[in-house]
Amino acid sequence: MRSLLSWFRSGSRPIHLLAGTLLVLSLGGLYIAHPPFLQFLDFKLYDLLLRGQPAKPTAEHVVIVDLDERSLAEYGQWPWPRYRLALLMERIRQQGALSIGLDILLAEPDRTSPAVLRREFKRDLGLDVEFSGLPEALEDNDALLARILGSGPYVLSFYFDFSDFGQSEQVSASSLGLPTLGLSIAKADGASEPEATMLRPSKIIAPLPELAQATRHCGFYNTLTDLDGTIRRTPLLISHQGKYYPSLALAVILEALNGGTPLLKVGQLGPEGLRVAKGLNVPLDPQGSLLVNYRGPAHSFPHISAADVLAGTASADAFSGKIVLVGTSAAGLQDLRTTPFGPGYPGVEVHANVVDSILQQDFILRPDWAPGVELAILLFTGLGTVLLMTCIASKYMILPLGLLGWAIWLGSERLLAIKGMYISPLYSYLSFGSSFVLLTFLKFMHEERQRRFLHTAFSRYVAPAVVSRIVSSPQSLSLQGEEKEVTILFSDIRSFTSLSEKLSPTQVSELLRAYLTPMTRIITNELGTLDKFIGDAIMAFWNAPLDVQDHPARAVRAAQRMLAELDTLNREFEQRFGLRLSIGIGVHTATVRVGNMGSDDLFDYTVIGDGVNYASRLEGLTKFYGAPLVCSAEVALRCQGSFAFQELDKVRVKGKQNATTIFTAMSGDSGGQAQERELHARGIGLYQARNFTAAAESFTTLARLQPEKRIYQIYLERCCSLVRQDVPEDWDGVFIHTGK
Repeated sequence: MRSLLSWFRSGSRPIHLLAGTLLVLSLGGLYIAHPPFLQFLDFKLYDLLLRGQPAKPTAEHVVIVDLDERSLAEYGQWPWPRYRLALLMERIRQQGALSIGLDILLAEPDRTSPAVLRREFKRDLGLDVEFSGLPEALEDNDALLARILGSGPYVLSFYFDFSDFGQSEQVSASSLGLPTLGLSIAKADGASEPEATMLRPSKIIAPLPELAQATRHCGFYNTLTDLDGTIRRTPLLISHQGKYYPSLALAVILEALNGGTPLLKVGQLGPEGLRVAKGLNVPLDPQGSLLVNYRGPAHSFPHISAADVLAGTASADAFSGKIVLVGTSAAGLQDLRTTPFGPGYPGVEVHANVVDSILQQDFILRPDWAPGVELAILLFTGLGTVLLMTCIASKYMILPLGLLGWAIWLGSERLLAIKGMYISPLYSYLSFGSSFVLLTFLKFMHEERQRRFLHTAFSRYVAPAVVSRIVSSPQSLSLQGEEKEVTILFSDIRSFTSLSEKLSPTQVSELLRAYLTPMTRIITNELGTLDKFIGDAIMAFWNAPLDVQDHPARAVRAAQRMLAELDTLNREFEQRFGLRLSIGIGVHTATVRVGNMGSDDLFDYTVIGDGVNYASRLEGLTKFYGAPLVCSAEVALRCQGSFAFQELDKVRVKGKQNATTIFTAMSGDSGGQAQERELHARGIGLYQARNFTAAAESFTTLARLQPEKRIYQIYLERCCSLVRQDVPEDWDGVFIHTGK
């Protein structure tokens, strides 16, 4: 329990967990609402799954006679004379078709009938036209077609109009001559009438009554289009004025079976299924519709051109024992539809798919429990993703979530292929995808806050400009350790131990904070890196972790600013603490090792090498020479022209065998300083040339002009001492320091 509370209180995890949980619950509410834009996405995923199914063979009992472009080219534009249509259908019947469905609405009289032409010539032109040798049976094409329809297994089509829903039609369906469907209904206890949930049109657009009355079955050719204009579902039954009517696909099957009464099963939610005949059961949704189980893209069914049928060149057994649908694929007749397999799908072939699904008993099911399963998967995947991402870094979740997405898709695909059930993967994808994006975004925001925190914290050690460069170009930051030329600065307060004895611990702390804060800012403003505080001492370096082009000059400038700042601080220190501080600063440029130094468990970003020790020795020499700033020859050489340097001495510091020249950088460039540097250079030259008497005169003058500078007293004492000594020939003017 304690570890759980510790986890819950750690960082931003509780916020991430709460935000992710709220998101998943919101998606659950969105699933229940099922807004149109998500329906659209769901439809597209359904189409992808359906197109990804392996090709399904047809039952070879469905054939399409196609009024294609070639038929129109050979026999003239549409509409054809009804006698030609009658000839076409009769030739199909004669070859043994079980039923013939006409996916064409014959709602108007044939204006090419001789009797009609005779009347129109008389009405429009006043001409009496007679057709010699014409049998009486061919006077009226519609009557001819009606006689043909009455002699065979023909099914005409009609259309239900839903445009004026809610307005009752004055003309009854029975007056149109349409045959209705004899239907038995089996209702579950408490179930309402099936028409309560079924589609209810406002009116019927029917074929000519004399044609409709000649057939035993008629079927509507309506299909349902989703909001993207795609046909995925089609009604099998529609209720109108208390009567039930079959679709064209159902009607041609009933005609082929030549008997039997279908049984409609009605549950609590509405229609559940239709038993067409023994062994032929069709699952329905509450509207009386079913998902079209497309066998494949357009022309998955055999298409025989109507031109071949009329010419007698079609195969003799092309229609024997088969259900034939007569329709069109010609673009000019505008019966091309959009299906999951794309646009340009012949409308007649949609009916062929439905017929084939019923005959093969191969359907796409959408069970009543499917929404519950989808909602459960949504919550499981979403909350699981939230929990895992709260505990695990986002980069480690990419592969598992990718595998999860693949598994969900594979599960939906296999379920559709094997069981014929559609379980939508959309909301599962939305759930774990949105959770991943949200948690990644929250973690990113948290990292940004941490980044800003580190930026602020690191800026206390490194110049903000350097930090910004590190953040914008992290590849330029090497923490592996490298040899690099840097400029090192050591600063120390003179006699701080004795000064602190006069103050309380609290006052010592306040004094150090008041002193170190502005000094640190000066260093970082000059793009320096604060290495560490050693009591009252400051160690800093330039040119790491990022390159600083003029790092020696910046270090010297920082030292001069520190000395100038101390003059201002001392006025405050005198008032607050009753004392003044003096500091010494050593600056040296050298190649050192820079990087993370320490143990595997605890390390520090610092510099090590002989140059660091030398810089520390230079700081120590400031006390001896009375100069607040001592620079190495390397620094003076690199900063020529930027500062006025004054040579202090040639020395060999403790622990070093080689002698070196040390300098101080003078602040300002007044005429007095120029005179002082000239006299000093003259005195140093005489001193190195062992002309100690003349050198003593120069240093005497300098000591009189600058009595506060100890360096001139040092040289004056040396000259006076060396004048009285026997200086050896190999004397090199190097002063050896035995202390730090």
